[in-house]
Amino acid sequence: MFVRIVKMSFHEEKIPDFLENFESVKEKIRNAEGNRFLELYQDKNDKCIFFTYSYWESEADLENYRNSELFNTVWDFTKKLFNAKPEAWSVDKLVSLK
Repeated sequence: MFVRIVKMSFHEEKIPDFLENFESVKEKIRNAEGNRFLELYQDKNDKCIFFTYSYWESEADLENYRNSELFNTVWDFTKKLFNAKPEAWSVDKLVSLK
């Protein structure tokens, strides 16, 4: 399993559009094959910056999602709202304390 982190920055006036759309698709994303966890964060100092954290069983599962109709629909809508190029990382979790 690995973690996918995506940083997105939006035009301030587009944030409600993003949040409304995310609300409508979050369960579908979370239920994508191989997705085990999904969270959305908003930066405390810059309200235009958001992060998604998702856990995936395999890189193939993430790629299948990224090639799905759901992803294409979500991404086509979301990318129109950006004020900066998004950044993404795939990382392995080394330590987790609870």
